[in-house]
Amino acid sequence: MTATLARRYRRLLFCYPRAHRRDELLATLLEAAPPGRTRPTVREAANLIRHGLRARLGRPASRTVTAWAVLATVISGIFAAAFATRAGWETAEPLPRTAQTRAMLADLLPGEEFRSIEDAPAMFTIYGGPLRWAAVNDLLFGDGNEYSLSSVGGVVTGVPVRPPQEMLDLVRQRLRETGWTAYRPMVNDTSTTVVARRGNTTLTVEVHFVPTVYSGPSMLAEDSIFLTAAFQRATPPAVYPCAAIGGVAGAVVAFLLFGWASRRTVGRHPARWAVTALFGVTMVLWWVPTLIAVPMMAKHHLDEPHPSWHPMWEWLWQPTLSLLFVAGGGCALLCLALAALPRPRTEAVPTPAPS
Repeated sequence: MTATLARRYRRLLFCYPRAHRRDELLATLLEAAPPGRTRPTVREAANLIRHGLRARLGRPASRTVTAWAVLATVISGIFAAAFATRAGWETAEPLPRTAQTRAMLADLLPGEEFRSIEDAPAMFTIYGGPLRWAAVNDLLFGDGNEYSLSSVGGVVTGVPVRPPQEMLDLVRQRLRETGWTAYRPMVNDTSTTVVARRGNTTLTVEVHFVPTVYSGPSMLAEDSIFLTAAFQRATPPAVYPCAAIGGVAGAVVAFLLFGWASRRTVGRHPARWAVTALFGVTMVLWWVPTLIAVPMMAKHHLDEPHPSWHPMWEWLWQPTLSLLFVAGGGCALLCLALAALPRPRTEAVPTPAPS
């Protein structure tokens, strides 16, 4: 029983630095433990983890350093996971080309003539084009929400041959017959939207009760739309392991950097207060948008059916508020640069010679 308790205490003592006399701490804990105990209490475990992290971060007397380290580690891991999911999206199958899209729409609603079908220029686009350096201003200064998953599809214009409700019933019937999994329809004042999924493809069909006037390529100004259909790719499986690996790696790196900067700036460091202020600004710029965006996105996904969830970065209000993220990243880099400044040397006071 003593060996079991010692093994479990030793695991908790890994929170302390190597040079923190772990064996002496272990001996003290075992001596103070009552007979028959086989595991540390919850309070003991929490105290060992908290004080161990304080010592590892170079501030054993601080009561808040552990909380700040956790905040920096968690948010850095979340952002790293979001970036990693973007890399995972590179494994997605390309969107259907024009001919394939036309065939899929004809299979869904035979007899309907879909127009304005065009190839997608990229999997993610901003203002209809792939992300390029020329679009960085749009991305950073207010129009980051235009960066989104692209789609391919078409519209049906003219005078509808069926009433809207009959067209909607036909769409849902054809979805079932062609192997799509349809979700509950979303109804508003002017249209009803049906979303569905089949394999790695999602489909959005919108039936307009009030035809929408639209002018587009090869369309007359007086043409009106009464049905739209668009295909997108569902989240590829590689996104999930990418998010897990990227999140863990980002969290570990952030914790190590925080600990290094914390140990560097303890005591009489010339930039101690500047580093603290910049770190606080970084946490505000990164955490506030995240805490607002996550509940909003969760409510959005609960209110509307989603065959495939929005990309992870949109849950962090990115890239809509990417300027705040970039500013926070700049503050974090400046923190590390200031922490690397040399500390003032303490001159030894000469000992007077005996008279």
